[in-house]
Amino acid sequence: MAPSSSSSVSHGFPVVAVCLAALLLSNLLLYLYLDSLYHSDDHPFSTNDHCLPGHFKMTTMRNCTPWLQCSQIKAEVHPLKLVGQGAVKKVYLSEWRGQKVALSSLSSLDYLEDFLHGLSMLRALQGPWVVQLVGLCLEDHTQVTEFHPLGSLLNLEAVLSQEQHLKHNSWQVRLSLATDYVSILQFLHSSPAGRRVMCDSNSLEKTLSQVLLTSDLHLVVNDLDALPEVDRSRGLLVKCGHRELTGDFVAPEQLWPLRDETFSDQLMPAYDEKTDIWKIPDVTWFLMGRVPGGDLVHFHLFQIHEQCKKVDPKLRPSAQDVLRVYKSVFSSMVRDRETL
Repeated sequence: MAPSSSSSVSHGFPVVAVCLAALLLSNLLLYLYLDSLYHSDDHPFSTNDHCLPGHFKMTTMRNCTPWLQCSQIKAEVHPLKLVGQGAVKKVYLSEWRGQKVALSSLSSLDYLEDFLHGLSMLRALQGPWVVQLVGLCLEDHTQVTEFHPLGSLLNLEAVLSQEQHLKHNSWQVRLSLATDYVSILQFLHSSPAGRRVMCDSNSLEKTLSQVLLTSDLHLVVNDLDALPEVDRSRGLLVKCGHRELTGDFVAPEQLWPLRDETFSDQLMPAYDEKTDIWKIPDVTWFLMGRVPGGDLVHFHLFQIHEQCKKVDPKLRPSAQDVLRVYKSVFSSMVRDRETL
């Protein structure tokens, strides 16, 4: 009997080793796949990745096309209806050669500087995390961008409650959207146009309105009218507007520090991009909604979110640090789910 038992052990060991090796390999492949899917420098579903600068290509187009100029916009872009209006721009759902596009025009000359700043940022930051520019006309103060029918992140709950999207109302999709949001911040904080701060983010609703939800349920930042540069080495800091900011959503350093004195824009201290980091937990809390598994996501993100909410901005992590944790949480939760 002893030889038989020894033979069984000797044959069983290689089988166990092979199984363990296969499990480790599958986990490694899953990690690599997820890492590539949510890589901060590359949007997995971008349609214009291979276009030369100054060109665009929307989903149904086969070839890249140069940005439309004034004459083409006037002749070929046909407004259909007004779909949005802010202080700076009016936005029209429009049509260009059978393609739905968004035509934006300046609302008031009082905001010409903001409009031109937004357009310059749109041109400089074209990439996977920024809405695609289709054309521009400086003399008419208009710009044309790719149209995303799902609208801004303000519509998220309504979108995910639609029958065709019910299957996407999961912690996986919602956490991937939160990861996209942090990826946008990481891109803006290390952009080719310098370190940029999202200043149009003085409330949760305003912040959500700056980001569009694509048809494949990813995010692109859309409104770049208030995107000042920060560079501490040059003493370049920012103040988001000239009025007093209030509320818990804005970072502590954005609040008027002299409570017994009337607000003064000149005396208000400036700050840096860490204001964006303070707001990440609130945005993610909204994005996660109330889905099975959401509580576990919040549990895994608790520590990094606690760091984001440090009163001293110097103690907050960078967007890159937050992004690294988000990716790790996503991949580990998927891996744990696969092994159940």
